[in-house]
Amino acid sequence: MTRKAPRQDVDENRVETSTPKDWAAGITGVTVSLARGLEQMGVGRTVRTLRLLNQREGFDCPGCAWPEPREADGERRKLAEFCENGAKAVAEEATRRLVDAAFFARHPVAELAERTDYWLGQQGRLTEPMVLREGATHYEPISWDEAFALTASTLRGLDDPNEAIFYTSGRTSNEAAFLYQLLVRSFGTNNLPDCSNMCHESSGAALSATTGIGKGSVSLADIHQADLIVVVGQNPGTNHPRMLSALEEAKAAGARIVAVNPLPEAGLMRFKNPQNVRGVVGKGTQLADEFAQIKLGGDLAFFQAIGHLLLAWERAAPGTVLDRSFVEGSTYGFEEYVERVGELDWDEVDEATGLDRDQIVRIARMLADSKRTIYCWAMGLTQHKHAVATITEIVNVALLRGMIGKPGAGLCPVRGHSNVQGDRTMGVWEKMPESFLGALEREFGVPIPRAHGWDTVDAIRAMRDGRGKVFFAVGGNFAAATPDSELTERALRSCELTVHVSTKLNRSHVVPGRTALILPTLGRTERDAQPGGEQFVTVEDSMSAVHTSRGRLRPASDKLLSEVAIICRTARTLFGADHPVPWQAFEGDYDLIRERIGRVVPGCADYNARVREPDGFVLPHAPRDSREFTGTRTGKAQFTVNELEFPRVGAGRLLLQTLRSHDQYNTTIYGLSDRYRGVEDGRRVVFMHPDDLAKLGFADGELVDLVSEWTDRERRAPRFRVIAYPCARGCAAAYFPEANALVALDSVAKTSNTPVSKSIVVRLEPTS
Repeated sequence: MTRKAPRQDVDENRVETSTPKDWAAGITGVTVSLARGLEQMGVGRTVRTLRLLNQREGFDCPGCAWPEPREADGERRKLAEFCENGAKAVAEEATRRLVDAAFFARHPVAELAERTDYWLGQQGRLTEPMVLREGATHYEPISWDEAFALTASTLRGLDDPNEAIFYTSGRTSNEAAFLYQLLVRSFGTNNLPDCSNMCHESSGAALSATTGIGKGSVSLADIHQADLIVVVGQNPGTNHPRMLSALEEAKAAGARIVAVNPLPEAGLMRFKNPQNVRGVVGKGTQLADEFAQIKLGGDLAFFQAIGHLLLAWERAAPGTVLDRSFVEGSTYGFEEYVERVGELDWDEVDEATGLDRDQIVRIARMLADSKRTIYCWAMGLTQHKHAVATITEIVNVALLRGMIGKPGAGLCPVRGHSNVQGDRTMGVWEKMPESFLGALEREFGVPIPRAHGWDTVDAIRAMRDGRGKVFFAVGGNFAAATPDSELTERALRSCELTVHVSTKLNRSHVVPGRTALILPTLGRTERDAQPGGEQFVTVEDSMSAVHTSRGRLRPASDKLLSEVAIICRTARTLFGADHPVPWQAFEGDYDLIRERIGRVVPGCADYNARVREPDGFVLPHAPRDSREFTGTRTGKAQFTVNELEFPRVGAGRLLLQTLRSHDQYNTTIYGLSDRYRGVEDGRRVVFMHPDDLAKLGFADGELVDLVSEWTDRERRAPRFRVIAYPCARGCAAAYFPEANALVALDSVAKTSNTPVSKSIVVRLEPTS
């Protein structure tokens, strides 16, 4: 019933374009979901998996971190509580396609390195541990015991624990994440880079400084109760499709929606909900009341202008705009902020945003009139040089109106990967505070290092410079996710050992260190049987709700181990049987892990019992729960003073952003159809406004090389097909990971050190 993995790779010469859509989902989303499931899993497996996806008795979607409805909030889950891309994610993981030892025997690593990310991912599930020994051309099988011994001996042979780097992605469960950081810190380092460093690190930095906690302050119920929802730098239709249902429900209750984005995204224009009649046979629901097509990087200027207008209207009619009692009683730095935005240069705002001033005034008036406003954003804001400052400007505007700590209002960074927020809660961060490290040390009786470790960018620098010698990754696709692709690949290849705990073949496996291990692991969809019985794990969604996830499918191979088992056996081999941490007991019974989580992790007391409630529990959040801001330096919510900053581009140059197609999630390429943007059968495309094409002398459909300009040198990505598209003028867009080669390693956001993937200065050259 399932099609075999593709033998041929992508033929970019076949790319076809059509008119972009002005709506998302509809019956097409259902048919595509079913088709992908049948293609990869077959009929029975498709029914069994989708029935359990995001259900209380089932497993959490391995895709995005959008929350499920909670009974405690008076909400009910749908029978089909998933979206098209969630169905694709499950099909990818629960596929019947297998990558076994015979596959690696047929394909030398040098050949695999020439394949595209799409082809690699489509080959199927990894089935047994593999090793690429120094000087070898092919991966070959290795026993689990030998793999653990090789890893342990290499780690013990390092001159310093800080020569090892331990990466993780957001698909890791809370139990695995907690044990992983415990292993790493028991080894003696805080080198714990993770995928957060590349996405919402800027959000965490901004929110920690201004509200005292680096997480969003809203629930799904708040979305449904809002009067106004501002969606900035985010494409829900592709990246978080279930968010469209929440926006539709809010709209039905009377909410208005403002979309701020350099590209018109179909999901924010109109939503055809396939779970109701209007979405199937009708026109669907118009979502955005205002679409502000802002220039890349102009959001800081936009929100400063909004703040300027709100303050001007308050001066003209005191007591009608600001929440004076909140500002005076719960905030700090208001006067300094007023002075800064009072000096606003509107000519700079015009240049930065490219927006009509009348539209800015209209949106500001919507904010002034709204009683309950939510601000949502994603990587369209977080991956700029001035990203942290931009997000603090959103906080400034929210504080003026008291839009935090009350129903239907708040700050909502929409996280990407399914448990990326849980990883951080469990301690996967290179800069965990003393309160956490001290509790960990007291609980387990092992010395815990205090010196900060390397984040993702610093880890690449360390490997490049020979200071990072072992790279160990639990999940993710580091080589494809990171910036400066050529440099990053050289850095990985320079390592003594690379270890990847993975479910499927990806780019990182074909960018090996001198010795490389692939350790195959269970997926979210699969049963996890241990000596203590069948286990479940827990995850945290984008709105701080922690709940269970229990796989039901038979594992793809009897040689797979769970992430928890791999971490525990690595630790036992590395530290020996006398280590104070009971690694073997943890592997056999995950309740024992959760007991320790409850004693170490803030907000997780009585963890074992609370996660067993029907919808789990919500972690405490003082600004949301009680309007307390004890985590800031002043003990109050913090207004921030920022210079008006935005990227400036010279003549003949464009500002490029990277983005996902509708047929991918992060670096996983599900297929070659970006149907909302009208692109089929190709990925090496660059979207540009027709006026920019004419101005630069290029034709729609022409092949060009993209050349990025940075202070150290130029970087080139060849053979991209130009597509005329209604982008903001002066701006362009291309898919990642193909365009990651253009992002300089040292081009990072201030404070957060996040790669600047949304404002890359490029020029176009005809492909020779």
